[in-house]
Amino acid sequence: MENVLLEINDHIAQITIHRPQALNALNKQTISELSSTLDELSGNEDVRVLIITGSGNKAFVAGADIKEFAEFSVTEGAQLAALGHEMLFDKLENFPKPIIAAVNGFALGGGLELAMACHIRIASDNAKLGLPETSLGLIPGYGGTQRLPQLVGKGKAIEMITTASMINAQDAHTWGLVNQVVPQAELAATCQKMASKIAHNSPSAVSAVLRAIAGGFNDKVNGYNIEISEFGKCFGTDEFKEGTTAFLEKRKPNF
Repeated sequence: MENVLLEINDHIAQITIHRPQALNALNKQTISELSSTLDELSGNEDVRVLIITGSGNKAFVAGADIKEFAEFSVTEGAQLAALGHEMLFDKLENFPKPIIAAVNGFALGGGLELAMACHIRIASDNAKLGLPETSLGLIPGYGGTQRLPQLVGKGKAIEMITTASMINAQDAHTWGLVNQVVPQAELAATCQKMASKIAHNSPSAVSAVLRAIAGGFNDKVNGYNIEISEFGKCFGTDEFKEGTTAFLEKRKPNF
């Protein structure tokens, strides 16, 4: 891997997008490397939580690498978006393990879309977030027009996209775009602390939570029925037996 760094410790995988010379902008190679890394981690039973961040202090991901598609045709543009959804963004959203985006500095365009596809977003107090595509004659193509309204509401999403404005971390928190805002120096530790809390809970139950919540945002299924089904399946797991036994024995469960 040239543009993606991976470190695994204590059931937590940290993925760092490493293109500091380009403010970690997403190019084809980086998207491919991220996709391959997710495939690798999906089947790794030792990994229970992922953290995704960008290299350096200036940017999480400053956007897509515009020079790669500046001359694209209509067909090539549509293919670019479709491939990005398939290889990375939908894969992030539907990943069976929680993914925390550690947003440090700029998260613009494809970078903000990457963060929004993650399950949880924690931002440093110097973060700047935005979808500036309309200033380039484009619209967000990696899920921004769909995920942003789910997080901040229709009106705020239209305002943010059509004005192509950046917002600061505090506004992002107020709008519901990020879960927390912390001082830049505390971002890594805060994400690790949250990831550790998740990693100590039942992995099968945590995955079931992700599937059930996702069902509520899928208009093709009934989210309540997904919840009922996933709840029932929990009773057949060894982790349910360990969790309830530990509770009755007044000890911490060993998952």
